[in-house]
Amino acid sequence: MSKQDGMNYAPKGKPNRVVAEGDFVIAAVALDHGHIYGMCNGLIEAGATLKWVYDPDPAKTDQFKNAFPEVRVASSEEEVLNDPDVKLVAGAAIPSKRCELGLRVMDRQKDYFTDKTPFTTLEQLEQARQKAAETGQKYMVYYSERLHVESAVFAGQLIDEGAIGRVIQVTGFGPHRLSASSRPDWFFKKETYGGILCDIGSHQIEQFLFYTRSKDAKVLSSKVANYSSKDYPELEDYGDATLVSDNGATQYFRVDWLTPDGLRTWGDGRTFILGTEGYIEIRKYINVASEDSGDHLYLVNGEGEQHFHLTGKVGFPFFGQLILDCLNRTEKAMTQEHAFKAAELCLIAQENAIRVE
Repeated sequence: MSKQDGMNYAPKGKPNRVVAEGDFVIAAVALDHGHIYGMCNGLIEAGATLKWVYDPDPAKTDQFKNAFPEVRVASSEEEVLNDPDVKLVAGAAIPSKRCELGLRVMDRQKDYFTDKTPFTTLEQLEQARQKAAETGQKYMVYYSERLHVESAVFAGQLIDEGAIGRVIQVTGFGPHRLSASSRPDWFFKKETYGGILCDIGSHQIEQFLFYTRSKDAKVLSSKVANYSSKDYPELEDYGDATLVSDNGATQYFRVDWLTPDGLRTWGDGRTFILGTEGYIEIRKYINVASEDSGDHLYLVNGEGEQHFHLTGKVGFPFFGQLILDCLNRTEKAMTQEHAFKAAELCLIAQENAIRVE
């Protein structure tokens, strides 16, 4: 880390466990996406007790139990939902089935924590909104590219401290490696994965709302294409969108499945945040042609230039905050309104996208 005299922006300490063993019991149901491992690990690090796992595919539950040996394999989803000890169910179902799982969980008076994208249709979103209002249960979303990346967490802390003034523009790049041979069939079907803006675009829109402290936004334009994946005609391997928020901030983002094999990680995710008094660049996963490590943040403002290397220095406070929100019925980790609004905007961007041929 380089630092100039007079600059006092520094990472916060890593958060401690927020509950004792057994105070907050969770379960994992539906292991269709590997994000379920990060979701559960984040909660366990914050003190949650993982009691159950269920998936109809025993190969998936065997693999999961190898990662979390203490977990019990349930015989059915019902066995999990009938357990009064379970306070929250984490799920990474096929995207088109995430909502229906969440509705069943919430009907049993348990909070739900789903992988992104949380919905593939606006109708599903409306069902979840109604269920959350009816039951009072949480429908939380694992927007991992902000919540589980230390440099992205620290960017939010800097904005809170006024390091770059009022945020007026966010530019995001979310490239991913396709690795088609390792993907399940549902990944290539529009009806089940929802489309590129609905899926990985949800990360970008969520970050825009968060960093600009916006409650709402309009999608001004959006585009999708299949440039390089003709063997999979329903896949969109490119997408972009432009938004303006209710407080006047703007966003442009691009997502794609075009990461070349020569890159040393799955994607060169970057975020640029422009404020009235400075700017931030986040290099999330790699510093290209330089260090192998990720979590680099660059801050430039009236006091000078600063480079932070943040691996292991910030932690992931969302997970502890979520546990306490579930126990105390508060909304410090993420409001329900925010989780749903990010989902709504990515669905609108997807639905209205121009398809480039």
